[in-house]
Parts: sequence; structure tokens; C-alpha cells
Amino acid sequence: MTDSQKSDETAVVANEEETQAPAAGQTGVESAAPADDAAESAPKPASPAPRPAPSHAPSPAAFAARPKASPSVIPAAPAAQPTAVSLAEAAKWGRAEGDGHVFLTIDGEEQPVGQYPGVSTDEALGYFARKYDDVVAQIVLMEHRVESKAPATDMQKTVEHLREQLAERNMVGDIRTAEARLDALAGQISELEKSEKAAHDAARSAELAAREAIVAEAESIASQDPSQVQWKTSSARMNELFESWKTAQKNGIRLGRSNEDALWKRFRSARTVFDRHRRAYFSQLDSTNSAAKVAKEQLIVEAEALSSSTDWGFAAGEYRRLMDQWKATPRASRKDDDALWLRFRAAQDVFFSNRQAANDEIDQQYTANLSVKEELIVEAQALLPITDLNAAKKALQSIRDRWEEAGKVPRADMGRIEAGLRKVEDAVRDAEEDKWRRSNPETKARTNSALSQLEAAIAGLKEDLEKAEKAGDQRRIKNAREALEAREAWLDQIQRSASDLA
Repeated sequence: MTDSQKSDETAVVANEEETQAPAAGQTGVESAAPADDAAESAPKPASPAPRPAPSHAPSPAAFAARPKASPSVIPAAPAAQPTAVSLAEAAKWGRAEGDGHVFLTIDGEEQPVGQYPGVSTDEALGYFARKYDDVVAQIVLMEHRVESKAPATDMQKTVEHLREQLAERNMVGDIRTAEARLDALAGQISELEKSEKAAHDAARSAELAAREAIVAEAESIASQDPSQVQWKTSSARMNELFESWKTAQKNGIRLGRSNEDALWKRFRSARTVFDRHRRAYFSQLDSTNSAAKVAKEQLIVEAEALSSSTDWGFAAGEYRRLMDQWKATPRASRKDDDALWLRFRAAQDVFFSNRQAANDEIDQQYTANLSVKEELIVEAQALLPITDLNAAKKALQSIRDRWEEAGKVPRADMGRIEAGLRKVEDAVRDAEEDKWRRSNPETKARTNSALSQLEAAIAGLKEDLEKAEKAGDQRRIKNAREALEAREAWLDQIQRSASDLA
């Protein structure tokens, strides 16, 4: 190499120089060498500074945001001593000359990467090897993030930034292997992005379905017939849906302005319709309640006017009429309706209590009559069974006359007493009808006519049977016998009936 070439190379600057102190824990990145005058006064370290472990490397975002160093000659300054292992690895991919020039071997060709004057060749080579180590540390970090399925945001940008650093050829190391690892990372990040997008789309679809369900239920509630709605329950549910909507808006996945606006318009419209129906319903309910209250108060006035009546039959009928009208009148509000009913029922209770007291007094007076009628029932039942109709009729008439003279009995016993006498009366009437049926001339005439006809028919059938037997005709014999037996059975029945009528 000529002196001019060496001079030119001395002026070559590092393509990317560290100009700021690295963040705490940054792997393989050393602070930039101080200015020449500062370097002369700065004491040299007694031993090489240890390098931090790769696990303390900066995040990809911080690494990507680092400013690039402006071109400058690397000054002579104290530097960390490279280990034998790192130097041996670096020596596979580059070399350093005595003046601090460092070269990278890639694809069988040697390329200059920069100069670090004033230090040993090992220190110069180690410096540019550490720059490669910095990139590898970032690649390792990215591989760990992809393996742990960390969010893929900005990962591709970091990969591209590392590619650009490798492309600048300002470091010493296995560049092609690092680039291959970046290629693999790019593919893995693409798959991770697809997976994240699919998960996001699924979550978005679920969120959209949940919002749709909120809107659909609100619309269902709003579409109900106002006269059939349970307003307390439905209002509470509509409020719950509104709270669910606000929570989804605040914490849920964004659905896009168009989707959210369209769903909100539907939800707001459903709430508006529901509120309008509710106001209209309760307004109409207030009007109906007022009309019902006026109508029922009028019925109460009539009921109270009847409460002192002693015309028991008429007043009881009027109370039944008022009760029917009360049932047909729409209900007022529950509070008003309950109070009105108590007033109406109180007026009824006054009347029926007065009537019951009057009936109790009357029943007390009728107790003696009850004893008389019970004795008459015993006397009437002694007529059963009817053997002498005329005597029974005469005795029953006497009992009836005394029955009327006895007078009324207590209301509670009236049905029992009347039924006891009615049983005897029914038996006498049945006996009388039976006698008439048996003595009816028309019935007798019809019976005698039927007897004559059957007797003539039987005589003719006997002649037919005799002829058939002489002829030996079995079919005619059979028919004649069957017909004869049937007529004889009828004749027997009519004769028994005729005997009853005799």
C-alpha cells in the first residue's frame, strides 16, 4: 500500500460513529472516544471494561431512534480490550492494520470499514467487531420478541433499520448470517402481523355483534305495543342497555366511524321512540285514571245514598247494578282505585249489615213457625207410599191449609222445609197421573184395536205354518214360525198392558 493511499485511508471516517454515551444497559455499544485534547489528559483504564450481557440491550424502538454519528476520524482514546474469543471470531471476517485501518471480508472481497488510530490492531478490530455485536444483540432481542408473540408494531421498521446498518459495512462480523436472520425475522413478523390482524378482526367482529345485539334489543323493546309494555321493567332494561353502550364505547374495540355512527343512530332512535311511547302512554293513563276516578266517585255517591234504605229487595238489586257498572269502569291509579273501592264497599257493608240485622230479627220471630212446619212434614211423609189416592189427596190438602196458616220460617231453613213438603206433593201428583193414564178411554181403545189386529195376524200365521208343514217346505216353515213367535210376544205385552188399564 502506498503512502498516499495510507494517508487517504487515515482520513476515511467511520460510516457510523457513536457520538453519544449509550443508555444504561446497552449491549456492545461503547461511548464515543473523547476529543484529542481530552484524550491526552484522560487516564487510561488499568484493565478492560467488562461488556454488558445482551439481555440488557435497548429496545428496538430506542435503537432505531438513535441518531447517526457525523463522519469523523476515530480519535485515539482508551478502549475496552477485546476478549480472545471475540477477536478470534472477528479475525474470521476482518483485519486491522497498524495505523488503525480496519477491513471487512465479505463474499471473498475485502472492504474498508473505518479507522481507529492510536490504538493497537486488536483494539481497532475489536471496536468494529463490537459494532457488529450491537446489531446481533438487536437481532437476538427481536427473535425473542417474535418467539414470545409480542405486539408486532414497528418490528418491521426495526428490521429494516438493522438491514440499513449492515448495508453500510461499517462493522466487522458475519454480515451474511446476520442478514439471513433478518430475512427469517421479516417472514416471522409478517406471520405475526397476520395472526394479530386475524385476532383483531375476530375481536372487532365480536364487538360489532355485541353492539348489534344491544341495538337490536333496544329496537325490540321500542317496537312493543305500548298498551302491553311492562314500563318499569322495560325502562330499567333500556337504561342497562345504554350503560352497556357507553362502556363499549369507552373500553371496546373501535369499529370505525361509519359503523359506530350508524349503530348509534339506530340505538338513539330506538330510545327516542321508547321515550315517546312511554310519555304518550302515561299521559293517556293519567287521562283515563281521571275519567275512571270521576265515574267511580259517582257510583260511590249512589251507593252511599242507598246504604240507609230499608227497601231490601229494591236496594239489593240496585247494588248489583252498581257493582256491574263498577266492574265495567276502567281502573284508576292503584292508589286511587284502592281508596275508592274501600268507600264503595263501606256503603255496601252498611246496607247489607242493616238488612242482615233485620233478617235476624225476623228469623227470631219465625222460629216458632219452623217447629209447626217440621211437624206437618212428618205428617205428610206418613202418607207415602200412596195406597189410597183419594184419601192421600184429602189429607195433603189439610196439611197445606195448616202450612199456610203457620206462616214464614227463618230464611236459613226455608229451602229445607219447602223441599220436605214438595216430595210428598210430587208423589201424590205422580199417583194421580198414573191413574188417569190407566183409565183413559182412548188408550183402552188403542190397546183393544192392537189386540184384535195381532190375534187376526196370529191366526193367519198359524194357517201358513200348517200349510208349509204339509208341503214339507222347510224355508216357509222357518219363516212362518219366526213371524208367529214375534206376534205372540207382542200379544203377550199388549195383554199385560190392558190388564193394567182395567
